[in-house]
Amino acid sequence: MTFQQHKELASISDEFQTLFGQLNQDQLNWKANAETWSIAQNIDHIIRINESYYPLIEDLKAGKREKPLLARIPFFVKLFGNLIYKSVQPDNPKKVKTLGIWKPTNSDFSVDIVQKLIDHNVVFADLISSCKPLIEEDVIVSSPANKNIVYKLEKAFEILISHERRHLEQARGVLLSMPSK
Repeated sequence: MTFQQHKELASISDEFQTLFGQLNQDQLNWKANAETWSIAQNIDHIIRINESYYPLIEDLKAGKREKPLLARIPFFVKLFGNLIYKSVQPDNPKKVKTLGIWKPTNSDFSVDIVQKLIDHNVVFADLISSCKPLIEEDVIVSSPANKNIVYKLEKAFEILISHERRHLEQARGVLLSMPSK
């Protein structure tokens, strides 16, 4: 993990704490309409997607993961990595449909969801740091959602951190649209 990535995860955690750490359960779970996510659902989604990579990384470290078939074609590795990275940029106005494995588990979270993300990001930062040898080897992984979507492990972490920032901005939008009490 680069110093910049560590700093970005810490910054994201700080912003979540500052913006949402004092909200009550109703506020964290408030939704503008049935099609949008609450602040808590955005947080749960971040944790779910990041943790979906944990088994893959454990297998890589244990030498149990075979190189994905499409990983043998550098064009696809670069194409998929760059497309996904671009799609999760906070300033990308296009909505991306979430796959079932990454959808929030419910819509009634407790107030500790903000602290869960902060704690999660500490563990996640340590995990990324522990992957330095794999990153240096240019290890290629497939998405936990689709084995035919391949990219470098380093790009996966860039995607996940940018994805967190995107959902921070979405949660900020929910806060700004919330009726005042």
